[in-house]
Amino acid sequence: MIDRNADVSEGKRLRFRIGINLGDVIVDNQDLYGDAVNIAARLENLAEPGGICISRAVREQVRDRLVLPFEDCGEQSVRNIARPIRVYALSDNAVGALPKPEVRTSTPRPRPLHSRRNLAALTLAGVLVVAGGMSWLWPSQKISAIVPPTLSATAVPAPHLSILALPFNDLSNDPEQQYFADGVTEDLTTDLSQLAGMLVISRNTAFTYKGKPIDVKQIGREVGVRYVLEGKVQRSGHLVRINAQLIDVETDAHLWAERFEGDTIDLFAIQNEVVSRIANTLNLALVGIKAARPTANSDALDYLFRARAASNKPASREKYAEAISLFERALALDLRSTDAQSRLANQLTARVLDQMTETTASDIARAEELIGQVLTTSPHNPAAHYAKGQLLRVQRRCSEAISEYETVIAYYRNSVGALSHIARCKLFLGSIEEAIPLLEQAIRLSPRDPDSHAFYELLGRAHLLKSRTDEGILWLQKSRGVMPEPF
Repeated sequence: MIDRNADVSEGKRLRFRIGINLGDVIVDNQDLYGDAVNIAARLENLAEPGGICISRAVREQVRDRLVLPFEDCGEQSVRNIARPIRVYALSDNAVGALPKPEVRTSTPRPRPLHSRRNLAALTLAGVLVVAGGMSWLWPSQKISAIVPPTLSATAVPAPHLSILALPFNDLSNDPEQQYFADGVTEDLTTDLSQLAGMLVISRNTAFTYKGKPIDVKQIGREVGVRYVLEGKVQRSGHLVRINAQLIDVETDAHLWAERFEGDTIDLFAIQNEVVSRIANTLNLALVGIKAARPTANSDALDYLFRARAASNKPASREKYAEAISLFERALALDLRSTDAQSRLANQLTARVLDQMTETTASDIARAEELIGQVLTTSPHNPAAHYAKGQLLRVQRRCSEAISEYETVIAYYRNSVGALSHIARCKLFLGSIEEAIPLLEQAIRLSPRDPDSHAFYELLGRAHLLKSRTDEGILWLQKSRGVMPEPF
């Protein structure tokens, strides 16, 4: 293909992605089944156009036989495979530099029938499974955006000011209490956006590492960041202790590690202190607003954290009912909590947008009332502006919704939700080219997002609407490749 492409114009070149695995398969007539086949297909998805990805099993077979510059990309979690797989990648440039294979012109003799039977028997025991995908009419400037995010960071240096807050561990040894540590992590991720010029990877991507062994260097490569924040949370009654540490991914050095203690009502002052400590370490300035205390009622705060944990579950009628009920209970304990009002309004509009409610009119009316209350007392509340953007989108008032989302970004420039929703509105209004960089930025900020299939689908639609059919199809195929299983 490399030789063929040398005499073909850029727009008509065929470029293949190849994944190779070695393992047992099930043969059914002309079809092959099993994890070995699935892994080969996932490896193909991870390869860059013109490149090759192989599994550890293949690497062990060729290590001492072929001198090839495979790059160790570490353990990769892929869809429908229970355990992470070790991936080794050969870039398109490395493929192009390989010596040309010898072409054999002699005609092989037909194999005896018994040899074919033996070959079939061997195939049942083990098979070299190769999956290939074609990249056609793929503009070179878009390749870095389409390469799966778990590998993209190996080619693009991480920005100096970039950070990921890993899910904090709960030290209570009670799984029912993990929601509190998750809430702390989510708040810190949001607050880090107040650091001037800092690229902050989203909460959705961060939580894909929850409960997994931590290798900060590998994480840095996968999501393209320079710093990682990790820590632990311990709560006893109304007392809370947070242990946090900031790690430089490039050197694996701990820049600082400290313990912060206080009452749960002082939790957000503690979180501000953590962010300020990071700012001082990196010689940065805090901008915008500091994290406001969402409630002065400790019981209401607990319901808020439980509701937020529920709202982060995959979309379903049950999820929305649970989150809305918990936010209502928090609000009943503190009628002035702008956090409870804004988040409740957001859940009400979200289930309307997802068409998972039988009470559309009352949900919209309740959300509108809540948003009005917040913006009357706190006109600069980003969460309320986000909820209002959702409400306006429900009402198909996309131009006005864009203004609300832009207000959110003015406070939190790393808001994946606001960026992707502006892109949706731009597509609806016909400003298609303006939507594309917004979606690409959303993917950069949340490269392992469980909802990334939606970003890819929107990009596919955008390119189709601009008559870039082949590129649109590629994005839609990528969306299908990461689509979660139906629930």
